[in-house]
Amino acid sequence: MPKKGEATRGGGGSKKPAATAVTNPEESFIVFSNAKDKPKAAKAEVDTSEEKIGAKGSTHSKSKTAGEGGQSGPDEAPKRPDTRKLIGGASWTGKLPVNMLSEHCQKQKWEKPEYTMSKTPDGFSSMVILKATNPKTKETTNLNPFKLPPTHKHLAVQSTAVEARHFAAAYGLFRVCSMRNIHMMLPPTYRDLWKDEFQELKKEDVKEGKGWMYEADPFMAKREREEVQASMAKERAEKEKQKTKIESQPGGPGGILGPSGSGNSGSHSVSRGWNRVPKIEMGRRIRVQIEELVRKYATWNPHGTRISEFQQRNIINDLTELGFRRSHVQEAVLECKDREETLEWLLIHVPEDDLPKWSLPEGYVAGISMASANLKRQAIIKRLSEAGFATDLCTKTLDMCNGDEGEAAKALQALLLGRDRSTPDQNGIDMSKASLGLSVWQEEQTTIEAIYGERYRLISLDVCQIMLKVQKSKDPFMLQIRKPSESYPDVAPVISIYSKGLPAYIRLSIMIQAVHHVEFDLLGEPIIFSLVDWLESEILGIIERPGKLRDVSSAASATGSEQNDTKTRRVDQHRKRHVESIDWRPATESSLAMLGRWQRKQETPPQQEMLAARRSLPAWSLKEKIIQAVKDHQVTIISGETGSGKSTQSVQFVLDDLISRKLGGAANIICTQPRRISALGLADRVSDERCSIVGDEVGYAIRGESKQKLGITKITFVTTGVLLRRLQTSGGSSDDVVAALADVSHVVVDEVHERSLDTDFLLVLLRDVLKKRKDLRVILMSATLDADVFDDYFGTGGKVGRVEIKGRTYPVDDFYLDDILRETGFNARRGRGLSWDEEDDDPEPSVANAIQNIGMRINYDLIARTVEKIDAELGGKDGGILIFLPGTLEINRTLDVIRSIPNVHALPLHASLLSAEQRRVFPPAPRGKRKVIAATNVAETSITIEDIVAVIDTGRVKETSFDPQNNMVRLEEVWASRAACKQRRGRAGRVRAGKCYKLYTRNAEMTKMMERPEPEIRRVPLEQLCLSVKAMGVSDVPAFLASALTPPENVAVEGAVDLLGRIGAIDDDELTALGRHLAMIPADLRCGKLMVYGATFGCLEACLTIAAILTVKSPFVSPQHKREESKAARSSFSQGQGDLLGDLRAYEQWSSMRKGCNQRDVRMWCEQSFLSNQTMNDISSNRSQYLSSLKETSFLPIHYHSSDQSSQETYNLQNSNDALIRALVAGAFNPQMARIDFPEKKFAASISGAVELDPEARTIKYFNQDNGRVFVHPSSTLFDAQGFPGSAAFMSYFNKMATSKVFVRELTPFNAFTLLLFGGPIALDTLGRGLVVDGWIRLRGWARIGVLVSRLRMMLDEVLATKVDNPGMDLGANEIINVVRKLVELNGMDQ
Repeated sequence: MPKKGEATRGGGGSKKPAATAVTNPEESFIVFSNAKDKPKAAKAEVDTSEEKIGAKGSTHSKSKTAGEGGQSGPDEAPKRPDTRKLIGGASWTGKLPVNMLSEHCQKQKWEKPEYTMSKTPDGFSSMVILKATNPKTKETTNLNPFKLPPTHKHLAVQSTAVEARHFAAAYGLFRVCSMRNIHMMLPPTYRDLWKDEFQELKKEDVKEGKGWMYEADPFMAKREREEVQASMAKERAEKEKQKTKIESQPGGPGGILGPSGSGNSGSHSVSRGWNRVPKIEMGRRIRVQIEELVRKYATWNPHGTRISEFQQRNIINDLTELGFRRSHVQEAVLECKDREETLEWLLIHVPEDDLPKWSLPEGYVAGISMASANLKRQAIIKRLSEAGFATDLCTKTLDMCNGDEGEAAKALQALLLGRDRSTPDQNGIDMSKASLGLSVWQEEQTTIEAIYGERYRLISLDVCQIMLKVQKSKDPFMLQIRKPSESYPDVAPVISIYSKGLPAYIRLSIMIQAVHHVEFDLLGEPIIFSLVDWLESEILGIIERPGKLRDVSSAASATGSEQNDTKTRRVDQHRKRHVESIDWRPATESSLAMLGRWQRKQETPPQQEMLAARRSLPAWSLKEKIIQAVKDHQVTIISGETGSGKSTQSVQFVLDDLISRKLGGAANIICTQPRRISALGLADRVSDERCSIVGDEVGYAIRGESKQKLGITKITFVTTGVLLRRLQTSGGSSDDVVAALADVSHVVVDEVHERSLDTDFLLVLLRDVLKKRKDLRVILMSATLDADVFDDYFGTGGKVGRVEIKGRTYPVDDFYLDDILRETGFNARRGRGLSWDEEDDDPEPSVANAIQNIGMRINYDLIARTVEKIDAELGGKDGGILIFLPGTLEINRTLDVIRSIPNVHALPLHASLLSAEQRRVFPPAPRGKRKVIAATNVAETSITIEDIVAVIDTGRVKETSFDPQNNMVRLEEVWASRAACKQRRGRAGRVRAGKCYKLYTRNAEMTKMMERPEPEIRRVPLEQLCLSVKAMGVSDVPAFLASALTPPENVAVEGAVDLLGRIGAIDDDELTALGRHLAMIPADLRCGKLMVYGATFGCLEACLTIAAILTVKSPFVSPQHKREESKAARSSFSQGQGDLLGDLRAYEQWSSMRKGCNQRDVRMWCEQSFLSNQTMNDISSNRSQYLSSLKETSFLPIHYHSSDQSSQETYNLQNSNDALIRALVAGAFNPQMARIDFPEKKFAASISGAVELDPEARTIKYFNQDNGRVFVHPSSTLFDAQGFPGSAAFMSYFNKMATSKVFVRELTPFNAFTLLLFGGPIALDTLGRGLVVDGWIRLRGWARIGVLVSRLRMMLDEVLATKVDNPGMDLGANEIINVVRKLVELNGMDQ
């Protein structure tokens, strides 16, 4: 049997009719139907894929084979290649385009797609036809075949019919799903077409106004276009009919055309699908404020892109047809980069009274203003504005002139001419000349009155009006002239033009040219007669060519001349750092001076003492081997066990060798460390060994702190991130990265085995730099280095040197959990001794019970008992105890427990501490005290605390991991690797024999712990990884990651880059300001985005808490038998604001109670409120981690503290602003949002009139872009909601799951202006119906609102960019931030 949609492969055995032929004027083709009720083709009129692939007569062969019971005969035709292999290749796994299109049509309830097929000399060409049947009317709508334009027809030609059909399916799928990221499932060929040729086609079509071709619902788009065409045809017919009627009446064409009503004809059909969508309105005051900001700060075409002449002509014709003046469009295309920006420019700069009707709000009438209590003042403002000036500008100017109408008119004219409105045109006023001018003026008035008669009117002693006679003009023109306060006629008078039907900006253009004419040709003699004569002859020409909009835009708007001509444009985001290259000449002056100092120092007793200590280290015996390996190889790998001295000695060996060879002046060694404390500790240690102070010969550079001297410091210990940021800000290109290291002689990368993201990125960069810097030396060091991996990675460019140093550690005894329980006699249930009888010969069952009671969680009482035991064993001997814990919360809880032990000197150690606090772990404990350090894995390597003799290892570590089920990064507590535990163990044997107490079993060590940690590149979502790469200035992200030590899959990288574009981190393949922020925060992008917004908009603590809640889970519990009570408890916190705000308020109350109540009361309150105290603690821990990350990335000052009052004013003033927080949550979750579809309104009668009823919850529906209708999860506080706060018409969600239905969870309602400000791209509907956001959400409203908000979003990105450069910047009073905040709080209204 042939497959559906394919022709049969044999001759005429079938009785079914042939395939339906479709005739087209351009080409002939055959339609193949997949529909069940369509007959299958018996014989194709062209060669099909099967005929091409199989042998002739294959039908006969198949019949014969079937008749023989399936046994293949010797004459059987060759086997047909598998379609999947033909289309996708042997190794491809995914979905075929034909199948994907069929599934999509089935999901949308369309008919199965049909395919045309035509044979050309070059092969086969196919097109897809989509159909949909109305379930009520049973009427079937057929779309025209999806045809490529002539310039791209060659793409559709394929060698076989099968390939042609799949190409047609892929293009058809793109036409209806181009906004979705589904092309990753396609075969490689079609995936590339989707990203490249198809996307370029779409861009060109959108530029030409054909965006409707890519609507997700092409049937609705077809209906709307047909309705619009029918409406326009009807309107044209009505106009023709009216015109004929008027011409047939007395007076003919000279009659006045009355309102025809044709403007409303067909309006209902045109607006179908838009009537029930949310309506957006903007208050007048806030609109004027935004217009002022746009004119003040907005940047048009920042990269100076020039539109080609061909495109300019198309845009000019297209936009002129939309109702704009051709001269306006011609001006706009010279300033803008494409059609979309040109349209936005016009909607901003063209005065409202000259805009096309489709772009104006419903019922718009120009010139209407609110009544004023001061009628005289209102009359003056009206007279001034009738000349064409904006009403608000007239109001401000009149107030500035203390209510003097004459001075205000003069100031407005000065503004129009680009002059200082506050000063006269001449330097001072000569009273004698002013008196003479008055007499000249009065004499001229007498003459003018005699000349013009009734056309002349004297308004006051200083003002006259003359009606102009303009040939071929139906509209009257009135010229008003106001005598200047200076000497007349040596100074131009104040001129105004009034004409009711003339747009304001044209009146202003006439005024400009009239004043210029007076100043150049008429001063010094009577002006009025000559001016009237000139205007009557020139005014029509000015109307035809009024000049540039920008020349009058300051006066036609309320913003005045507050144009920002000096704004900084962020074209180049990178700041280049110039460094001098290394001078490798021996025996330079600086090298000889350095050699002399070094030789003298070697003879001093302190240096001799240090040298003696250094010689005892294992690394010293390999000094010459290390030096030689570094000299002979560009890359050297040094592996050494803990205590070998590799980190402290290797860099000194290299430096001393250079000094002794008279090359000390060229030395500049950078040694990277994964953590700040490592860099600080090593800098202290190495400077001590060289008998110098930190900051001279040996220095360090960590975030926010640096001690080094240019030209003097030769060894600099830095965190890996510091070096990466130096390379990141170098300029972006590979040459810039090389130049950034021009003054560096050696790069030492320590602790490479940790395989952190920063380290892997650095290795990729260094490998590229080594190809261009043959003199640069790279040294890789680690305690547990898998040297072969790195040897292979760098070995491609030449031989790699290898040195292995044996460790010098004292023996360490291991005690596992069962050993510890026996020695301490700990009982997990009571926290005391074990319950077995001391005389019992078989205590093991009780030990097993104790292990079971402890479980996998950290038992803090057991840690305390173990510390007590170690302290008792050591007695009066010195020696510290080091406890390894997964995070800061666990450290704090441990310290709380062990501080109750009398002689313990307890100290924390983790990355979030200040440098001074971290250094407290190195000195000995006070006399009579035992030093106990509770640390994270920062104490595993690099730093050495000399007096540690015992280690307590919990075997746990907090690690980022990616959960693909909900696309979420989690900071999880997991088992540490065996390699890491070996490092922890080694800390106990540095000074003498020690002991390691492992709070896990031998079985857990062998079965639950990995040998080595998984590289971080495999543990983070790829969008975060791609963003980090992009932040380093890398343009080709896939190619960069493909060269990494452990490269990810290319398909996943491309998908991640697409997602970055949708969330606003990348725009036009460039990193946005938001993207630069997110690149520095180690969190899920949505959580990172929320924290960035929180710090920017003044609600940091609230956003931190929500991010932590999303990372952990909701603190509310829902027992099976008390679900309703639990839901009611959660709803009492949320107050209809959404799930996340309810969780936030619950956490805030818990945090407040924890400070003022004992633990018992807190736990009791949690139980009553259906809250998990443990989950609250986990959320608190995650908040601390995120806060530390924000500090480490310099986004927050290092001294920031949640309880600090100054930080409340700067970062947390809006923490209680629910409307703002809901908006920021929605912005962070974009594009995960759904549209709320309310039912028709119902009303009930009451004494005071009809009252609107709240809709029932079950009648409210929700729709998203990917799934259509979705459903609120029953656990949500909004499951039974009948209304939403703040005019919310949309819902953001964090998780989506499909069971019997598609459910959405973690819901937050938000309004239309939140969508406009934080949603996807905004497109204008040129039929005047409103805006389309992100390609699918419709909003009814004024087109200018969409443009204003779109520009406001760009300015918001600039504010974020400024905050990147200055993280401590206070944005509380920033006018852009305040406007955005006001928009989302009031949904665009003024109050």
